[in-house]
Amino acid sequence: MKHLFSILFLFIALASNAQEKKEILKPQIVEVSCGQCQFEMKGKGCDVAIRIDGKSYFADGIKIDDYGDAHAKDGFCEAVREAQVTGKIVNNRFQVTSFKLLPEKH
Repeated sequence: MKHLFSILFLFIALASNAQEKKEILKPQIVEVSCGQCQFEMKGKGCDVAIRIDGKSYFADGIKIDDYGDAHAKDGFCEAVREAQVTGKIVNNRFQVTSFKLLPEKH
């Protein structure tokens, strides 16, 4: 019985440490916007998020007003934009290494 609990504990510990870690080394085009306003993510206030392959992640290394007023018509809280990024996903957050906001498509 002790062994069963030990094995169960070990399995749970390993499963909880199996965090998604994806690294984007080559620049990739992603959607970027306010996670709360546009991507319907839970959080406090307004924070930049990116969407990769249909999944949204809050972004560390960029702030909501870094590319202008977030509440302007083309701001992150009002529009979904595209950006060219590199970085990695750690603990379900995207750690930005490089970020280039692309011009709006008309």
